[in-house]
Amino acid sequence: MRQSMGHRDKDINSMNFITCPGCGLKLVSKYLAPGDRYNASGECLELYAEVSYYTLSANDVYFIHQLAVDTFGAQHSGGVTKNITSAFALIGLCLFVEHNYTGRQIQKVHMLIPKQNWDKIDPPEKVRLKTITVASILKADSDAARETAIKKWAKSVWNSWNEHHDTIRRITMLYI
Repeated sequence: MRQSMGHRDKDINSMNFITCPGCGLKLVSKYLAPGDRYNASGECLELYAEVSYYTLSANDVYFIHQLAVDTFGAQHSGGVTKNITSAFALIGLCLFVEHNYTGRQIQKVHMLIPKQNWDKIDPPEKVRLKTITVASILKADSDAARETAIKKWAKSVWNSWNEHHDTIRRITMLYI
């Protein structure tokens, strides 16, 4: 038993890790290319793809997928993330947390927003220090637990943007 544990420790110690620039999640490096849409490591994007597969296949009335998209977008703002991506993500989180909108309702509001140039909103440092990440969703052991985890993640990310809440609220109110 001791030998196998030592071998496993050696394997772990020889692995390279990467820290996602958006959420701070530390993952075993697979040497994946970083995101070109989100401020995310390729490894974090891979986990997001798994969550997206789940949320899209859920085919639920609530449309939890929209909430996952907006939460990941807000948590992975900055860097290469376009201003429109950050703005829409934060509007979606505001609608969910403060107005109890479903993912389907958020999607409909997103469709009402006219094309425009969005100001850059720099993410607060605490967005990167969240313990709830896309990896947390994948640890949930049932559909109900995943839905609860996504909602908890969304609230956590929204709360981490509190210094921008007034600005986002004003923008959001234009479309509801």
